[in-house]
Amino acid sequence: MSFTIVVWILTALAAVAIVLTRLRLRNDAAAGRLSISSRVPLTHFVAGTVALVLWLGVLLAPEDSVLGGPLVGIVAIACWWLTAVCGLLILARWLPTKGRHAPEAAGDSWSDGPGLSLLAHLGMVVGVLVFTYAYLTAAV
Repeated sequence: MSFTIVVWILTALAAVAIVLTRLRLRNDAAAGRLSISSRVPLTHFVAGTVALVLWLGVLLAPEDSVLGGPLVGIVAIACWWLTAVCGLLILARWLPTKGRHAPEAAGDSWSDGPGLSLLAHLGMVVGVLVFTYAYLTAAV
């Protein structure tokens, strides 16, 4: 399988992770042990959407165009990293808590634990590493 195909597959999976995170955390009753600021999922969604649009421009536009230029690629990679960091902060809501008054983990209809969030956000970090490598080595 070609490296370019891997980048395209990871791009599609990143888009799914961005949208599903937005859908899953759109209300205050999201699953987890801890509540997180509503700004983190919003930043995750906005940065992820900007990253996706710019990244698609980098992948599809000719190199001599504005969208195919190096500045757009650097901004896209930076937005991907911001999205990945926000995703890791979203995972923080599943950190175990100790103490007599520690809250129990809240569930939702998506899953019975952090499995889906772990898969999506750790996968996003791996995807962003691949995107960064692909961009720096001019593989895409």
